[in-house]
Amino acid sequence: MTTMLPVKPDVFHVYDTTLRDGAQQEGLQLNVSDKLKIARYLDELGLDFIEGGWPGANPNDTAFFAAAADGALQLRNAKLVAFGATRRAGGTAADDPQVQALLDARTEVVCIVAKSHDEHVRRALKTTLEENLAMVTDTVSHLVANGRRVFVDCEHFFNGYLDNPGYALDVVRAAADAGAEVVVLCDTNGGMLPSQMGDIVSAASGVGVDLGIHCHNDTGCAVANTLAAVDAGVMHFQGTLNGHGERTGNANLLTVLANLQLKYGWSLVPPSALAEATRIAHAVAGVTNFPFDNRQPYVGSSSFAHKAGLHASAIKVDANLYQHIDPTLVGNDMRMLVSDMAGRANVQIKGSELGYDLSNRDLAARITDKVKAREMDGYSYESADASFELLLRDELGLLEHFFDVLSWRVITGHEVKPEGDSEAVVKVRANGVTYSLAGEGHGPLNALDVALRSALTNAYPQVDFFELTDFKVRILDQGHGTDAIVRTLIDMSDGERTWTTVGVGTNVIEASWEALHDGYLWGLTHSSVSESQPAPEPVQA
Repeated sequence: MTTMLPVKPDVFHVYDTTLRDGAQQEGLQLNVSDKLKIARYLDELGLDFIEGGWPGANPNDTAFFAAAADGALQLRNAKLVAFGATRRAGGTAADDPQVQALLDARTEVVCIVAKSHDEHVRRALKTTLEENLAMVTDTVSHLVANGRRVFVDCEHFFNGYLDNPGYALDVVRAAADAGAEVVVLCDTNGGMLPSQMGDIVSAASGVGVDLGIHCHNDTGCAVANTLAAVDAGVMHFQGTLNGHGERTGNANLLTVLANLQLKYGWSLVPPSALAEATRIAHAVAGVTNFPFDNRQPYVGSSSFAHKAGLHASAIKVDANLYQHIDPTLVGNDMRMLVSDMAGRANVQIKGSELGYDLSNRDLAARITDKVKAREMDGYSYESADASFELLLRDELGLLEHFFDVLSWRVITGHEVKPEGDSEAVVKVRANGVTYSLAGEGHGPLNALDVALRSALTNAYPQVDFFELTDFKVRILDQGHGTDAIVRTLIDMSDGERTWTTVGVGTNVIEASWEALHDGYLWGLTHSSVSESQPAPEPVQA
């Protein structure tokens, strides 16, 4: 039995509110430059509308719209939208400074928020229900008379409808009669469930105006509620990139968009634009400086990651047996994780991803057993592809030892100098020459990194481009307190690639040193190094 999906309306809007509603997330601060960067990324997705903020409400948003109007933002696909509110109670739209700020933003499209819950009108606006309707009518009419396309967000619409359906619909009707192009039904508190959406949206559709949907995620149902509203007939949905927003966030725009395009079969953006979704989601996370959710649908790095051996065996037959779409449609890729749950198929597929032929069953089984044994000791390869590749190369007899560590030591204390609070000495042999170098840094790992980098640079100048970009520590057997086994993960980059290595030890310095050592070894393995190059004279510490 198949369920019929709705047919795409003749006109359907994809509307982003990351720069306004998304920016209201706790701890998220966007300056004008940030907003311009994010708007350009959003435009690459081929969206219809980008809500830029609330001009007149804060200087930052006013400056953003001024910069955009003066040419700092050249949108190729989307239309920029200025957001605001209805005029104040007791005044007129023509004399309201906030309404004028919307006109001064010089956008073709304006979206205003209106109260549609009777109790909010009385208790928040402190005015009458009749005056609220007049505020909607006056503001929309004034903006339309000044040549603007107007969308109206009916705030708290669903709760308002449940408490007083007649008045909630009156607000929709007032906006429509005044010339609003779209009236957006907002689940502002985020408390609705998908089963409630259909009847309420259907009731609002009786007004005879195009409807939109704006959902928050307080029940974890923002995406599901948005799709339920689409099923009920809305032709406009609002969301935020990466689900940013107040409290638990808004409907994730990319999740809804991908569902509509890939599951409903609607053509909303060019396929080439949807294929940039993963890149753009990560790029925006870099601008917002918020950790990216790797478990995010479609674009997360875990979205198509497989760990169980049963999955891997099936994927060898057909990659789609455990994947709901081809990951490349959203610019993502399948990843095979190697862990204590892995079977031989995991190792074979992962090896193939890294460019190694592990079709020999005995070889693959031997490597699998080694991985599982090391996982029992505390190692984790599912997040450390570089360490796994070094293990593979060692088992295949392909690992080139660019340097041998003869000794290392580090001292740290309470005295903090400009150079740091730790000193390290590392003695290595590379290209037949012994180097003994000291390093100072802020903390033991930084000091060891400085010393090892200094020593290796003599033999391999390219390591000067290697940079430690992230460092994570986890206590594995917490019951042992300070005597516990420690696992560290280190991310390194050479400006083009990023790789992760793992280390395990009885103390954090020992574990960190192993991950650091392997990080440099992997970097040298993948750089154009020849051991036959002449070595410079050794430098002694």
